[in-house]
Amino acid sequence: MLDLLVVCTGNICRSPAAHLMLAAALDGTVAVSSAGTRAVVGAPVAEPVARRLSDVGVAPVPFAARALTRSLVDESDVVVTMTATHRAAVLELAPGALRRTFLLTELVALAEHTPAQSPREAGDAARLRAVVASAGRTRAALGGARAADVEDPYGRPEDVHSRVFAHVREQVAGLTAALRG
Repeated sequence: MLDLLVVCTGNICRSPAAHLMLAAALDGTVAVSSAGTRAVVGAPVAEPVARRLSDVGVAPVPFAARALTRSLVDESDVVVTMTATHRAAVLELAPGALRRTFLLTELVALAEHTPAQSPREAGDAARLRAVVASAGRTRAALGGARAADVEDPYGRPEDVHSRVFAHVREQVAGLTAALRG
């Protein structure tokens, strides 16, 4: 089992959307959870995000926001953040997580460009481990292009929530497809 932690700010919009969609899409070899750098501890998924999750067949409950802690990072095999600022916060808590902490958009690009090293039957965890293990080489091959942040929709209009949700959903689909490719 591979433990994947998704991180954003409040843990009520972006990270739970990615968390719940990844949990639904990945096979049983990957356990997905999420946390926030300034979490609204105990809060459910924000209503605009919960509605969109339901619309794509992903249940937004049970869910309760939780704060990012060093122990959560230490217990995770892979940490996925929504922005470079979140990545910096993770690494401030746990500098040893450097080689296994990625922006969501970066992880997708790395997965798409990592040659398959494990048989498809090995599961999503084996493929994800291979992506993490070869991340340095793959980054070099990609020429060090900067990964894009996923913008924060919190407190913003519906069109922003729609755009951000679509972006997260596209990234989740891209990661899943790359792991199974």
